[in-house]
Amino acid sequence: MRNPNKKRRIVSYLIIIISSCIMLTPFITAALNSLKSYKQYTAIPVEWIPNPFQWQNYVEVWKMTDLGTYGVNSLIVTVLSVAGALLSCSMVAYAFARLEFPFKNSLFIMVLGTLMIPPVVMIIPQFIIFKHMGFLDTLVPLWILEWLAQPFGIFLMRQAFLSIPKEYEEAAKLDGCSPFQTYWRIFLPMCKPQLATLTIFTFMTKWNEIMAPVIYLSSEEKFTLPIGVLSLQGAWFGKEQYLIAAALMTLIPILIVFLFTEKFFVKGASSSGLK
Repeated sequence: MRNPNKKRRIVSYLIIIISSCIMLTPFITAALNSLKSYKQYTAIPVEWIPNPFQWQNYVEVWKMTDLGTYGVNSLIVTVLSVAGALLSCSMVAYAFARLEFPFKNSLFIMVLGTLMIPPVVMIIPQFIIFKHMGFLDTLVPLWILEWLAQPFGIFLMRQAFLSIPKEYEEAAKLDGCSPFQTYWRIFLPMCKPQLATLTIFTFMTKWNEIMAPVIYLSSEEKFTLPIGVLSLQGAWFGKEQYLIAAALMTLIPILIVFLFTEKFFVKGASSSGLK
């Protein structure tokens, strides 16, 4: 019985290793290209390993661009978006999962129905609203919508709250907790895996967002990292390795966030059961 299990384990590990190599190949290729000179970058046949490594490319990118300002703008937008998503989505989800009010199920179906509306359809109405509110060429339109509870986050958190046994809620009521105290002190700390998932998804979406900044921002000092890097594409003609280096530098915050939330991200919702 051991041999078949051992063979399955070996095959599983091989599949995981091969899949990981395939997925990492583009990233490794980009990292190597960012460490080449332009002559090495355009060499035919391809020089896969730069010789020597041009580490100064990253220094030159930082000196030649305003990545610091772009990064601060992206960080402001992303942090405010994550905070808004966690707070608004969890509160609305708790209401749908644990509170009783008229037309609750119908309203939840309507919320899920908005997932089928393409974001492109809402660009013009949102632009008109933000124009009349005086928010054009500011960072506000890039994060304010996350404070209005997005449907994906509501669905994710609602399912997490529904998986928590009712005994916790009953015990909180016996202790004199209000619905908000039950939500804040009991339910929210028990949904760390789902909160981490929502944090990662929101962070990645907002950090890499291109369409909204292009529409709402016109001043270069307000640019976020994605459009700031793209705006340099023409200026760096003949220095494409710099553009790759800048793009890789924008990935660092995402990797940091994932490393800090990974232990919660991989946990199952079953950890919230009765003990």
